[in-house]
Amino acid sequence: MKFQVCKRKVRTCLPRYGCIFLFLVVFALSFVIDFMDILENTVKSTIHSSYADRHYDFCKFQPLSLKETHEEYLLMKSIAWPETPPLPFPHYLSKTSDPSHSSFTILSGREDGEWHKDDNLEILIKMYDFQGLPKKFGGDILLARLHNPTLGAGVVGQVVDHLNGSYSAVFYLPWEGNAEVEVTLVHPSEAITVLHSLTRKHPDRIYFKSLFRSGYINETTVCNVCLRPTQQPVCNYTDLRTGEPWFCYKPKNLSCDTRINHSKGRLKKNLMTTETLFQSGVNMKVSIPASGPSGVTVLPKTKGWSMVSSRTVKSRPSGYYFHSVWRALRGPSVPHFNTSSAITQCLKGKVVHIYGDSTVRQWFEYFNATLPDLKEFNLHSQKKIGPYMALDYANNILVTYRCHGPPIRFSKVPITELRYIANELDSVTGGSETVVVLGIWSHFSTFPVEVYIRRLQSIRRAVVRLLSRAPDTLVVIRTANPKNLTLYETITNSDWYSLQRDKVLRAMFKGLNVHLVDAWEMVVAHNLPHELHPQPPIIENMINVLLSYICPKKGG
Repeated sequence: MKFQVCKRKVRTCLPRYGCIFLFLVVFALSFVIDFMDILENTVKSTIHSSYADRHYDFCKFQPLSLKETHEEYLLMKSIAWPETPPLPFPHYLSKTSDPSHSSFTILSGREDGEWHKDDNLEILIKMYDFQGLPKKFGGDILLARLHNPTLGAGVVGQVVDHLNGSYSAVFYLPWEGNAEVEVTLVHPSEAITVLHSLTRKHPDRIYFKSLFRSGYINETTVCNVCLRPTQQPVCNYTDLRTGEPWFCYKPKNLSCDTRINHSKGRLKKNLMTTETLFQSGVNMKVSIPASGPSGVTVLPKTKGWSMVSSRTVKSRPSGYYFHSVWRALRGPSVPHFNTSSAITQCLKGKVVHIYGDSTVRQWFEYFNATLPDLKEFNLHSQKKIGPYMALDYANNILVTYRCHGPPIRFSKVPITELRYIANELDSVTGGSETVVVLGIWSHFSTFPVEVYIRRLQSIRRAVVRLLSRAPDTLVVIRTANPKNLTLYETITNSDWYSLQRDKVLRAMFKGLNVHLVDAWEMVVAHNLPHELHPQPPIIENMINVLLSYICPKKGG
């Protein structure tokens, strides 16, 4: 009886209070949604405010999700560089790092003073200025390697900045015999401050051009990611699929849709008043001497041997050279594909798509020159621009190359051939017979690193989509490498810029089913001079690493 009464009361109350209840639910949901929006905007604002000085009104950045914004913040934090005190003018050079006054010392690892294969060798580097006074802060860029020219052996040292003017470098000892230490000052810390300021003030120091044409009317205007505002109208060429921004000043007499090509402009000059910080043979890419012995003798392992480890560095390098052949310490072993028939056998039935800058175009050129049955198809492309395609019909091998989209520093790329890597990857079917090679870093050096981060995020999303629909697809990424530095190269493509982007690249693709060819270590460890485009012996070793991923050695 009581139950029936309760049922009648509920039926009676619902019409009366149902609307109120529904209103309260909707209000609560609306409040939660508004709160989440405010929270997201607050987090974004907080994250961006920590490095807001890197953003400029004339650099257009595509919007990011909360997750990507947080990732960008962590990446920017991970590559933050130590700040240096203001330089005294006009005698600023005397207070900067001087490689000739600086030195390194090999630290003893065992009581008996012996070194054995697979030990870790550690050195201490102390930096001094041109007055012979010890430096009190860090931030110098140092490269270290261990080498034996007779054995054709070399391995990189992992440098640790103690932020007090001293550095450690740790070397893994992978061979027996003599091992000489070499330490190079790439840039003093004060030079890094100048390079950092240069990008903040002049992210558009390399500008680009586009030709517009309609009938007999031709006009050329300036284009860029970072396009300074003027009274001149702007054409917005932001890619609709990736959101990658690109802008050109609008021609006076033509419409924006009459753009026919893209080309590199020039470098804006007179950007620095501190050129003495970038002197070859003085303080740029100069060796630092040893304060004592510069090398050690590495003995074989003995019975009861215990490895000398390092407290400073726990990880090993990615590989080393021995008899001028790269041997991997991580990933599959690297067999030497030293004949064209061996390479052909590995690539048989494969499609290899190569996307990126000229440093991976070298790989296409290597295949084209090395494999006699691989014939390049004439696509009537401009030299060194592409796209390129080569086919070995008998062995069913196809190799293609296409440059990445702007800001590509090539000359006169037709707009029809100006493609973004992410969009190209979305058109790849993929599968076990498909190899995708990516190399994109050098052309982003003059821009704020956020531009590069966003480009890699776009590419990574496309890689994830590719591997989702075709998990057996092999994706290989070529990292950045150091190069020969002139003043021009320093302003536009310094090793510091490359190092920053190399760190971002590795972090961005960590955890994905992709493979790296460690161009940075392969160039530093080799005895050949550093060049933007590494010389043929290094390229051959890079190709061997690539082929080891395509055709892994059984049991390797």
